[in-house]
Amino acid sequence: MRIFSGIQPTGQKHVGNYVGAIRQYVEGQDRGEAIYCIVDLHAITVPYDPADLRANVYDTTAVLLAAGLDPERCTLFRQSDVKEHTELCWLLSAVTAHGDLNRMNQFKEKSARQRELVSAGLFLYPLLQAADVLAYRADEVPVGDDQRQHVELMRDIAERFNERFGETLVVPRHRIPEVGGRVMDLQSPETKMSTTLGSEQGTLYIGDPDEAMTAKVMRAVTDSGSDVTRGPGKAGISNLIEVMAVLRDITPEDVEREFADARYGDFKKAVAATVTERLGPIRARYRELQGDRDALEDVLAAGARKAQGIAAGTLADVREKMGVGPPG
Repeated sequence: MRIFSGIQPTGQKHVGNYVGAIRQYVEGQDRGEAIYCIVDLHAITVPYDPADLRANVYDTTAVLLAAGLDPERCTLFRQSDVKEHTELCWLLSAVTAHGDLNRMNQFKEKSARQRELVSAGLFLYPLLQAADVLAYRADEVPVGDDQRQHVELMRDIAERFNERFGETLVVPRHRIPEVGGRVMDLQSPETKMSTTLGSEQGTLYIGDPDEAMTAKVMRAVTDSGSDVTRGPGKAGISNLIEVMAVLRDITPEDVEREFADARYGDFKKAVAATVTERLGPIRARYRELQGDRDALEDVLAAGARKAQGIAAGTLADVREKMGVGPPG
């Protein structure tokens, strides 16, 4: 089985990234052929600073390696280093309906927030995302719950291509964790935890020191009740329960039973202790790696060579089926 997923190099990585995606990446190394991409081309579809983008690519690479990705057991590369992604995006545009892209929730949300340019790149974002996955004929795409619609689109695109040109592309399936697929902002538990859109105090950055993480958890918004249980009107406490469950590899029901008699304050202390304990080794390793850009660049370059070797074969088949370029 081949696994593919991409991660944006935007800002610092946080607990939501780790719980919803990065842990799945690490586990994927034991389940199949794992290919992971730092999607810098996606990052330029909204306003950005070029120097920050380059720095964030290295920072994201360091976080992924610190969390457990092993270049000997997976392929890790920078999207823009493999030209097949952009070529396949254009070729797939011939079998993608404008209306399908126009219905994408992410485009609606991001374009509504743009005060200046709403780029064509932002509109085509899901199409490039489809090309990212389909170029590798991936069977599985580990993603957070917010990307469900995008995986459905890439499935539709692959099926439409195969119907028109013959069986060529693999129709992928998503892998969304049952618990922790959408970690929420600690200060606004109705909103997804996010580097770019969330609140500073509501976002647990992997690089935060223990004291900062603990303070953020202790100030997390919950509700007027006192029971450590999930349910209607309990978005804040439900979020903390799920984070603890994932980090301790137990179920939310286990957490509820363990803290059935606890007050919110005591439960928050336990959550903070779990977060700092589990992320401490990752943070320490990240600090060792982040300063050596030459070593990080070597990892990305080697990964790009491996990735291109796979993607080039897919592109050759797609071009042949579509009648593009000289005959094979």
